[in-house]
Amino acid sequence: MILGRIWGLVEERILAVLATLVALGRSEKRAILIVADALLCVAAVLVAFSLRLGRWEIFDASVGLASVIALSSWLPIFLMRGTYSSILRFSGGRTMVGLAYSVMLYAIPMLVIFGIVGMHGVPRTVAVIQPIIFLLFLAMTRIVARYAVVDLLKRRDIRQQSIALIYGAGEAGQQLAMALRGDPAMRLVGFIDDDRKVEGEIIDGVPIYSRPKLPYLVDTYGVTDVLLALPHVTRSKRRRVMKSLEDWPIRVRMLPNMRQIIDEQVSVSDLRDVQIEDLLGRDPVPPNQLLLGRTIVGKTVMVSGAGGSIGSELCRQIVTMRPDKLILVESSEYGLYAIGQELQAVIAGLPDGQHPELIEELGNVTDQPTVRRLLARWRPDTIFHAAAYKHVPLVEANPIAGIGNNVCGTLFMASEADRIGVANFVLISTDKAVRPTNVMGASKRVCELVLQGLAGRGSQTCFAMVRFGNVLGSSGSVVPLFREQIKQGGPVTVTHRDVTRFFMTIPEAAQLVIQAGAMAKGGEVFVLDMGKPVRIIELARTMINLSGLTVRDEDHPDGDIEISEVGLRQGEKLYEELLIGDDPKPTGHSRIMQAREAMLEWNELSAKLDALRAAMDDGRAGECLEILHDLVPEFRPPEEVNQATASLQAPLAG
Repeated sequence: MILGRIWGLVEERILAVLATLVALGRSEKRAILIVADALLCVAAVLVAFSLRLGRWEIFDASVGLASVIALSSWLPIFLMRGTYSSILRFSGGRTMVGLAYSVMLYAIPMLVIFGIVGMHGVPRTVAVIQPIIFLLFLAMTRIVARYAVVDLLKRRDIRQQSIALIYGAGEAGQQLAMALRGDPAMRLVGFIDDDRKVEGEIIDGVPIYSRPKLPYLVDTYGVTDVLLALPHVTRSKRRRVMKSLEDWPIRVRMLPNMRQIIDEQVSVSDLRDVQIEDLLGRDPVPPNQLLLGRTIVGKTVMVSGAGGSIGSELCRQIVTMRPDKLILVESSEYGLYAIGQELQAVIAGLPDGQHPELIEELGNVTDQPTVRRLLARWRPDTIFHAAAYKHVPLVEANPIAGIGNNVCGTLFMASEADRIGVANFVLISTDKAVRPTNVMGASKRVCELVLQGLAGRGSQTCFAMVRFGNVLGSSGSVVPLFREQIKQGGPVTVTHRDVTRFFMTIPEAAQLVIQAGAMAKGGEVFVLDMGKPVRIIELARTMINLSGLTVRDEDHPDGDIEISEVGLRQGEKLYEELLIGDDPKPTGHSRIMQAREAMLEWNELSAKLDALRAAMDDGRAGECLEILHDLVPEFRPPEEVNQATASLQAPLAG
């Protein structure tokens, strides 16, 4: 106990001295280091003489003369090489290589003076031994200094150090491990790798374990963080890895940028939290470049709703595909400004000769004169109509506004495109248009009917509709809502434990929309392959686990975040569908199908649309809903649809 107290006092004094040294200015630190290296240079001369002669020659005149010559050679070369410009606490492999190169240059005059010319009393071998000893001394001081500053002093100031494992012992994992050395807040205890052949091996002092050892490592070391160094693996592989980690309250972060791995620029700051988008999105299918460019390259392209989630992503992809002009139409001033600024930066980085003209039009597609003016002025070749109200409860509470924006906006844009002969018109639709239980879904189904009717009467415009489900991270999506609720400590609210939804990443959805539009012949309803539906409650659990937290429920009363059911919202379905009819027709793309849907003749549809507009103009919401039910016979109350489908979907919900 007494020895422990003594050592504790000594350690405190050492740390206090280190703290004082670290607090010094850059010039003072450099001066101290130069003085220390000078002493090491003289010490290396003494050791070299002693090793050569077999006795200590401290007071010999030849030792003093050799020391003066060594110092005279060392200082100019090291200063000229910039050796003392590097920061000591960041000393690593490159620092050691730099020191070795400086010592090699320093050894040249030593060899000339002592080895070739010769000097009385100085053995010629001292010219070889002394630089080697000097290099060892220099390397030792750098290593000790780095350890003292990083592993002792800085770690003392960290109240709670994170204990980390790196998943992946490849090149990315090794570079990340090197970067972690300079992070005092995190201690690396091992690598996890699926390759059993490397289990038990050691990389720079850090052992490699197999995945089954994870429970042992968590219990033994108290692991708090797992860092995924798997930048090149597929999403399905990432999902399997995450599945193996979900039983522990471990924060998972990932290294996403393969370009940095290639450039050897990996740092701790490159790590980011694993997002739900990294797990739910499917492994991407390489796009058909011919389809991508067919309606865009060299053409005038217009995107309505350009500031929205899908509209903005369409613009990001289109702007790099060499259109002649890209016209952004948006009713939100800030939304138009934000996407315009972003696209201008993208255009500035494109190669010469590939800079499309970017036109920003602030306007509302529900204003027919505005639509007529915009299309007459720019005469686009291709229109992507993404402008819509999508929030189910808000549209349900404001049916006239929702119907007016969705139906009238589409009607005006499509009719004007038909009148002036726009070549291609693509409507962004939704899975909620299939057997809708809400005004939003029913209004989008009417939008589809509008395009089907115009195509059916023999339009020069090639009309197409692309129907898909939820996109991850869009405005109104549950993902940003859950993220904010977790950040605030919960509870995470789900409407019903059996609710399922289709999900797709925004970039993949936009890319498939462009390709589907290019395949259209006129009047088709394309349906994107959304994969398997996801239970929203499981989505909530996954997001909580990704945050390094646990779910609080009856089985785990000490968990961190509670999941609370709040009841279905007005007009909400338990399960979404993508097809009204059966037997979808395949297309030339594995992720795009063509639906076989009923349609109305234009004359019949047009009369009902006139009646709908008249009811909206007079504010007769009840009559608007009656006409909507007449136009979309499958539009039914959500309670009826949920009861009818619950038994069919029971295996999925369980």
